[in-house]
This record gives sequence, C-alpha cells and structure tokens, in this order.
Amino acid sequence: MEKSSGENPAVKLMLRCVGCLLWCLEKIADYLNEAAYAYMAVSGDSFCSSAWSGFLLNLKHLAKFTFANSIAKMFVALGKFAIVLANMGLSYFIMTQTGSIDQVSSVWGPLICVGLVSFVTASIFLGLLDQTVMGMMTSLAVDMDLHGGQPSYGPETFHSNLDKVNERV
Repeated sequence: MEKSSGENPAVKLMLRCVGCLLWCLEKIADYLNEAAYAYMAVSGDSFCSSAWSGFLLNLKHLAKFTFANSIAKMFVALGKFAIVLANMGLSYFIMTQTGSIDQVSSVWGPLICVGLVSFVTASIFLGLLDQTVMGMMTSLAVDMDLHGGQPSYGPETFHSNLDKVNERV
C-alpha cells in the first residue's frame, strides 16, 4: 500500500497506526496465552476455559499480577545485563592472560560474539522466570479466591511475611 500511494504522509501514518495496533494485539494475545497456560497448570481445565478464567483472575488481582510481573521483568533485564557483562569481561580477561589478545586485530569482534551468545542463552533461561512468576501468582490468586481472600496453603513463613506486607500497605 505504501509503495502504491507514493509519498503520501497520510497513508504512511495510517500504516504506522495499523502496525502499532497489531503490535498491541499481539502483546495482549501473548499475555492471555501465558495466563491461560498458568491457569491450566493450576486447574487442569481446557485451554479455552483456562484462558477465560485466567483472564478474569488477572483482572480481579490486577495490582498483584502487575507488581509481580514488573519486578520479574526488572530482575530478568538486570540478569541479562549482568550475565552478558560478566561473560564479556571474563572473555577479555582470558584473552589477556593467554596472550591471544595480541593475535587479533580488534578485541571487539570476539567480545561482541561472546556478548550475543550470552544474551541469547540468558534470554532463554531467564525467560522461564516470567512463566514461573505467572504460575506462582495464579496459584496464589486461586488460593486467595478459594479461602476468602486469605491464602491457606504454603509454608508458615510465607504467611507471616505476607501478613507483614499487608500491614505496611
């Protein structure tokens, strides 16, 4: 469409708006998919009923889910950054200690390769943390719904710490 319209700025704006809308719909579908899988793990229901129940559970406990997911995303980002930085630093240290740093014309090529491989590996493994947080929050929300707003399952230390958090709020 953009090529056939020439340099029309209105068409370019509409295409960017449609692209943004499709990106938003994709992110919403991904989040609902995660909620459905987490609810399926807790309840054993089918995907469609779990998607609806997980959506309603997320709406009911929106603040808790949002807070837990943002903290998890922050730790994932910090973890990725730390892993990439540590691996690149370790690679540089190994290259200087073995003398192989003199054999390359630029140290940045190997370090960038190590950084990319480290980032991909860290993304794969730390991506599990997001799913774990969603599963734990779903379990907590279901437990709270089944027992009148107060969770009853879990270790005693969890309940005492949860009471301390609720006193501060």
